[in-house]
Amino acid sequence: MKLYLASGNPHKAAELQALAVRDGLLAQIVSANTLGGMPPVVEDAGTFVGNARKKARALQPRLPADAWVLADDSGLCVDALAGAPGVDSAYFAGPEGDAAANLAKLVGLMRDVPAAGRRARFVCVLLVAGPEGAEPVFEGRCEGWLLCEPRGGTGFGYDPLFVPDGQTRSFAELGDAVKNGISHRARAWAQLAEWIRGKIFG
Repeated sequence: MKLYLASGNPHKAAELQALAVRDGLLAQIVSANTLGGMPPVVEDAGTFVGNARKKARALQPRLPADAWVLADDSGLCVDALAGAPGVDSAYFAGPEGDAAANLAKLVGLMRDVPAAGRRARFVCVLLVAGPEGAEPVFEGRCEGWLLCEPRGGTGFGYDPLFVPDGQTRSFAELGDAVKNGISHRARAWAQLAEWIRGKIFG
């Protein structure tokens, strides 16, 4: 089964393909970059599901009518910041910001927050848009807490600051093999994988 990923982020495409391979799924994740890039999308829906739906629908016109589009919207929700950056995680430092700027802003905002107030969670919504308006949604969450300073050299985004429950190392220190077993995206993918198996073998 071929899923066209409504994202130009190579990290997401690689991570999702790795999950498919790990699970032995006959699923190919095709980046929007192979179609000339992801069309511009204003992520203003206010929810992860709404933003994922906008991304999927933006890519659909470039594909055959029977194609399936996979859209991911995810973010970090911090209790001390009333759930921010949340759906604005990719643009936390402003429209011209990048991952490093987003991370630096979060570190600054959380500088004086004590350990007890540093609870956070990653949320991932995977939405599959296909023929006849089908749009199943799969959501995964990973609970944890924030370090005071980034640690680790792998991962991306806010990974160096986030320690999942049950671990002492950040996502950026754990490595892909461990992260892909417990992350928010892995948990959403597990649900999606069951759906794919049903489509292929059901």
